[in-house]
Amino acid sequence: MPTLLLLGAGGLGREVLAAIRMTGEYRITGFLDDDPALHETVVDGVPVLGGLGGAAGYPRSRFLACAGSGTARAGMVQTLAGMGIGEDRFATFIDPAVRLTGSCAVGTGSILLAGTVLTAAVAVGRHVAVMPNCTLTHDDVVEDYATLASGVCLGGGARVGSGAYLGMGATVRQGVRIGAGALVGMGAAVLRDVPGGQTWAGVPARELRPLAPSLQFPISEPDTSWKDPR
Repeated sequence: MPTLLLLGAGGLGREVLAAIRMTGEYRITGFLDDDPALHETVVDGVPVLGGLGGAAGYPRSRFLACAGSGTARAGMVQTLAGMGIGEDRFATFIDPAVRLTGSCAVGTGSILLAGTVLTAAVAVGRHVAVMPNCTLTHDDVVEDYATLASGVCLGGGARVGSGAYLGMGATVRQGVRIGAGALVGMGAAVLRDVPGGQTWAGVPARELRPLAPSLQFPISEPDTSWKDPR
């Protein structure tokens, strides 16, 4: 049985650990996490062996980047690349309870959790995290390091750019593009293209208006100026 080290001992890492234990696909050696407070502790029965800098000490193990943020996962992959650990050393985890047709493709290092459905000709890139119960329909493309939180639904032909984050329960209309690094809020209904790097929320979703420079946190009332004035 191949051995596996999970990069990141947070929520996603624990979810992946629980799922892999049910499959028996890998023997999990431990976590690597750069939080010194976690070093030499045990998380859900698995030791935190140290920081990512120790990855080179496990030449026969495979790795899985388990940070909830695509930016953090990219940083993990880059850190290991600096030690000469390439893409061929990363595992891909697809929970057995994922429905995945033969016309779909999933890239190296990606994580697809239980209840997710990929219908037809869906392309998922490298180091993507798809949380439970997402629906990706025909011809969708999810680029490298994107994150789909639980319950996200993509209409046919939608495209999610590299490093974008879609919050729980967000829905994206067919053919719509979410730009690289964009953030879509929980429960948003995205009906038109979201430019890269922007934050959108609401039903229908629209860009959040930035706070005026003079405002400082905390403020007494939340900024709701982005909401549809009805």
